[in-house]
Amino acid sequence: SYTTDTKSREENRKTLESLYSLSVDITKIRRLKEWVLLQDVAYAKELAGILQEMGADETTVANIIERCPEAILHTPAEINSQRALWQLVCQNEKQLIKLIEQFPESFFTTEHHQNQKANILFFQELGLKNNIITRFLTSAPNIFYNPVEKNKNVIETLQRNYLNLGGSEANMKIWILKLLSQNPFILLNTSTAIQENLEFLQRNDFTDQEVLQLLSKLKGFIFQLNSTTMQKSMFFSKNVFKCSDQELKQLVLKCPALLYYSVPVLEERLEGLLKEGISVAQIRETPMVLELTTQIVQYRMKKLSALGYDIKSGNLESLNGTKKDFEVTFGKIQSKKERPIFNPVAPLHIED
Repeated sequence: SYTTDTKSREENRKTLESLYSLSVDITKIRRLKEWVLLQDVAYAKELAGILQEMGADETTVANIIERCPEAILHTPAEINSQRALWQLVCQNEKQLIKLIEQFPESFFTTEHHQNQKANILFFQELGLKNNIITRFLTSAPNIFYNPVEKNKNVIETLQRNYLNLGGSEANMKIWILKLLSQNPFILLNTSTAIQENLEFLQRNDFTDQEVLQLLSKLKGFIFQLNSTTMQKSMFFSKNVFKCSDQELKQLVLKCPALLYYSVPVLEERLEGLLKEGISVAQIRETPMVLELTTQIVQYRMKKLSALGYDIKSGNLESLNGTKKDFEVTFGKIQSKKERPIFNPVAPLHIED
């Protein structure tokens, strides 16, 4: 909105003076977004006043402006409107200031104010808790820029399909809220794309129950795919594992990543595993290992190897899971190894 020919313009002296008085590091702004300093009108002191009124100290104000210099170009009326909007979901102004400091770009995007407000109210009606909505505002702000009708349309498509696939009316609300909490970016898709992806799975002989299972396992990421990439990934897996359509379906249900990751990603991960001496048969037995990057696999194998645990000769279960899961598995293997092979308190039977 503020494009300008920077070479023919001079920095606004009044803006510079205001920023100096607020202890803002102007060299940071010059490096980051110098064009802000060239604008004829800015509201640095007014912005600082509003933030201080909300409880921000001098350091916090300076930090916010340095991280998001264009904040000073918004009028006090725009800032106050945004403040009132975020207060709909924030517990108090202390929490709001903390969020503004962490995510200034999200807060100072004021262009879609009416859409943001309508979507916040829609999410509250839907039953999403305020702490989840604040997480969306900071981590997925663009879902609020959609007209509320578009988001409603996507939710209605999901609800309709959930019921059509055999989901119960009683569980539908919980399912939708969980799906949204895990992946709010579902709302950036069109209802047509969602419909097409579900139909693709049904065409590939996944039962309604299995499609529901995949939707929950994939945390909604399936809606960000398209039938062409899914088809290619399935074809790649079928060739690698030399399996029938039915066997492939079981592998996908076990490891939805086979559907979600593109062929180049699957290829790279497979090659990484083979280079470590792991066989295709082992991978087929535990396909979830393909959810891990090559670097994570190498790191985990190295740690297990240090305990004398040879992954190449057994199954790959011990490599699987999140970082926390792996640490639990590693801890169990470690304590098993360290446990004495005899009971030190048991009496010793020594022949005379």
